[in-house]
Amino acid sequence: MTAELIAEWRDELAELTGSLGHLFNRPEPRVVFAQFIEGLLAELPRKNGWTLAERAGHATADRMQWLLNGSVWDADLLRDAVRDYVVEHLGEAEASLVIDDTQAQKKGTRSVGVSFQHCGLTGDVRNCQTMVMLTYATPTGHAFIDRRLYLPEEWTSDRERCRTAGIPDEVSFATKPELAIAMLKDALAAEVAFSWVLADAGYGRDPQLRVFCHDRALPYVFGVPADLPLDGPPGKLRHPAVKRADDLLHYARVRDQWERRPCGFGAKGERLYDWTAFAVEVKEEEPAEGFSRWLLLRRSLHPNRRGKDGELHREVAYFLIHAPADTTISDIIARAGGRWQIEEDNEINKQLVGLARYQVRKWTPWHRHVTSCMLATAFLAAQRAAFPEAEADPDHDGTPGKVPVTAESEATG
Repeated sequence: MTAELIAEWRDELAELTGSLGHLFNRPEPRVVFAQFIEGLLAELPRKNGWTLAERAGHATADRMQWLLNGSVWDADLLRDAVRDYVVEHLGEAEASLVIDDTQAQKKGTRSVGVSFQHCGLTGDVRNCQTMVMLTYATPTGHAFIDRRLYLPEEWTSDRERCRTAGIPDEVSFATKPELAIAMLKDALAAEVAFSWVLADAGYGRDPQLRVFCHDRALPYVFGVPADLPLDGPPGKLRHPAVKRADDLLHYARVRDQWERRPCGFGAKGERLYDWTAFAVEVKEEEPAEGFSRWLLLRRSLHPNRRGKDGELHREVAYFLIHAPADTTISDIIARAGGRWQIEEDNEINKQLVGLARYQVRKWTPWHRHVTSCMLATAFLAAQRAAFPEAEADPDHDGTPGKVPVTAESEATG
């Protein structure tokens, strides 16, 4: 199927890669770059220098490897071009920016940023690299628009190791949420059209990221841990027993006002959960003017988690909402489901264009490879969005209606 699509889209792809010729100061890398992107989109068993070179008709992998390792061009300029291309083809004011990280498992110690760290794919500690990604998501389509390589402190504290890997001296340690903030700053500076920021609990638990959004009046739906410190519901509904997110679970059970709604579509159809929401205040944090905060609880339909008592319980997830006061619960639930779009982008980039199957070890080649993969899948997202059947269906985004947040939904029982 991919080969057929590439044949149909050859002219569009050639136009896209041709428009990026200004990134290179010589004609040879322009040609090889176009061949590289075509190869990433082709049906090849593995996407490496040798297979890409063979497809392009090269006798050796030298030119493909030189494109990443030795030629003169700026991967950040390509990143900006990818972002502009995605926004041009998918952009709309109600878009979401979705934050997540993904890993590439590696052997040895020389690949830039590699260390024994948590690997989301396997759920345990592996020798891997971690990349923090930013997806631009709309009902029409979604694609990566930015990336940052996470460097553990064991790297940034060893400047000689950094220089050997080509890491610029000005690059210092930054947490994953700090890398996410840097990408959001760049998106704001580029005037990217969007309305919401979405992230899982690995980012939502970070107060610095939350305050960044408060200061800029950015609505968000962030997963948060069960122990997120709360001051309880605001005003007369404040209750001294509510000190953390999971304290509200008791009131949710007493109130028993769960609503069953979908939050989007998955491989098996609608993703249905039970939902309930509480207005809350977070310790030492103020929302933006005109904004409110809610804690949204999502409960699975069937027991799927074994508790400390040995019994199976329905899993509950917590989402902190920062949004204008008139935002509807339906919109919030739809946004909560939208975070999965970045997981789809991670999977598509790894399986289709070899995002994690690179043969580069240093800082600059890593950014060139990853950004080229982003361009390849951005092209696919744009072409898919152009199909008539890809036009947004108002019933397909998991939003079954617009139900305001009412005083009843804010009560604690």
